Amino acid sequence: MTTPMTFLGLGAMGSALAAAALAAGRPSVVWNRTPDRARALGEHGATVARTVNEAITGGGPIIVCLLDHQSVHAVIDPVAASLSGRVLINLTTTTPNQARELAVWAVEHGITYLDGAIMAVPRMIGQPGAAILYSGSQAAFEENRELLGLWGHSDYFGTDPGMASLNDMAMLVGMYTMFAGFLQGAAMVGAEGVSATEFARRQTPFLAAMTGQLPALAATVDAEDYAGAGQQSLEFTEAALAALVTASVETGVNADVLRPVHDIVRRQITAGYGRQGTARIFEELRTSRNGRR
Repeated sequence: MTTPMTFLGLGAMGSALAAAALAAGRPSVVWNRTPDRARALGEHGATVARTVNEAITGGGPIIVCLLDHQSVHAVIDPVAASLSGRVLINLTTTTPNQARELAVWAVEHGITYLDGAIMAVPRMIGQPGAAILYSGSQAAFEENRELLGLWGHSDYFGTDPGMASLNDMAMLVGMYTMFAGFLQGAAMVGAEGVSATEFARRQTPFLAAMTGQLPALAATVDAEDYAGAGQQSLEFTEAALAALVTASVETGVNADVLRPVHDIVRRQITAGYGRQGTARIFEELRTSRNGRR
């Protein structure tokens, strides 16, 4: 008989993870601070635990999916002694350093730690397109690959427990700034009566085409070759961004999404790099880490 696994935290994502395990016939114990959230899973075969102590008696891996780093400690710190020798898979959104801190905490308590970053929304779990990034204990990753595969495509980023979170958050930066840019554009055309839905029909294929430029942009950054032929200069980009800010203001739309990018480009021009490629703003962005510009 398969050893029951434990799910701590049954918000939308935690419930989706547990439901996928149950659908695959994996015996599961579930716990949530608000017991009502466990009812539906109990109706589908999960064992509903009244306390965290009761939930972790199963012996299998413990999957934690809670609100934040602080809530993880609030739930597992009191039962740390009982977790010795167990595998803890943390799928709570944390920063890289928070993941590393949890890994150190786990070692101190004899716990095997695997950190995960979910690149999906709850309804995608177990469906094509769902992906989860992992880092930390390679043994825990390999031993639980069947389980991890129930949720989505699994990528392992090595033993540094912070690397899954780092890659996750770096990708989310692109997502959120893209969403903000779309909403800025929608507000601009919306000022003239164009619906966001109509705008999305045009914007979606354009953005998809622009992502095709990312590999070349990455190659430029890795080579630090910002003076190479064919690059759009910072001076050209500054003029374009200035026009976009002006157009936003003229339509009565807040330009706060654009101004920080415009400011970065202008600082690079002031530093004497105006004729170099726009990809050089990468050097401005990483200045705080290594002093380069």
